[in-house]
Amino acid sequence: MTEVRTRVTTLGDGRAGRRPTLETVAARAGVSRSLASLALRNSPRVAAASRAAVLRAAEELGYRPNASARRLAEQQSHTVGVLLNDLRQPWFADMLDGLSPELYAGGKTMLLGDGRIDRMLDESVTWSFLELGVDGFVVAGSVPLSPAIVDVAGRIPTVAVGGLDVDLPHVDVLANDNHGGGVLAVRHLLELGHTRIAHISGLPGRAAVLRLQAYEDTMRDAGLPTAVEAGDLTEEGGYRATVRLLSRPARPTAIFAANDLSCVGALSAATELGVRVPDELSLAGFDNSALARLRALWLTSVDGAAREMGRQAARTLLARMRDPEAPARTQLMPPRLEVRGSTGPVPVR
Repeated sequence: MTEVRTRVTTLGDGRAGRRPTLETVAARAGVSRSLASLALRNSPRVAAASRAAVLRAAEELGYRPNASARRLAEQQSHTVGVLLNDLRQPWFADMLDGLSPELYAGGKTMLLGDGRIDRMLDESVTWSFLELGVDGFVVAGSVPLSPAIVDVAGRIPTVAVGGLDVDLPHVDVLANDNHGGGVLAVRHLLELGHTRIAHISGLPGRAAVLRLQAYEDTMRDAGLPTAVEAGDLTEEGGYRATVRLLSRPARPTAIFAANDLSCVGALSAATELGVRVPDELSLAGFDNSALARLRALWLTSVDGAAREMGRQAARTLLARMRDPEAPARTQLMPPRLEVRGSTGPVPVR
């Protein structure tokens, strides 16, 4: 008869299924519980050899600190609530690429919320950040200033990044120079010889309003008429606006779109209508997002330094946590135009 042996996987102190605790880690490392706790928090009071022994024991046992207990002990959750205006916008991916590593280096992790869904749910996501006890709050994009945001920003350190809609005491703001970036895009099209330049506008947030104003100011300074079609910062909105523009008797030879997603929609409409880009129609967007950098699209776009803005927002928030009463600051990131294959000289008639 064959003997069957069953292997039992054990955790922690050797009892099957038992979750390892700080006490079992300390016992494995041969140190006291308090010393193990200090070592896991990377305290400078712990000798390198003892810290190494504790970390090795924690890894061997599969120990994970109890977040709730840690929060009670330190009066911190080590988390930051990040409310994104609309997760569908590619700009946020680049911004988060800069924000997340800097927050992590400062000992914080992120909890993400979609502002568009939050508004549909009566701002339950924003309120939940308070209930979860986050240490800081990041408002990303042109988020409407709601009672929930005002309340949360008045209670915990807050930074607004990418939009100028939040104007509250002790709330730092990092944003694109939207007007300056819009001027760069329109001047580029003017320098290529275009005189019939249209604009696809965005939602009525400050960023979109400033980009529209830049277009109108630059066209007026050049003594040229304007042509504006309303969009909604989506691909579909850009598509529909471009169909309307290209249906006009004197259709534009160039379009400046309020963001890259709208510009992608403009490119789709031009392709469907048989209008060649850039031979017959030049297109310029805003944000220099991952979409604009795709070789298949290769869009000229204003670079608002989203990744760097995310880094600066994280550093600013961590500084705000250390000094909550410091005067609020507003910082505009200098724009830069990335010229690619979607813009070219005005077509010869």
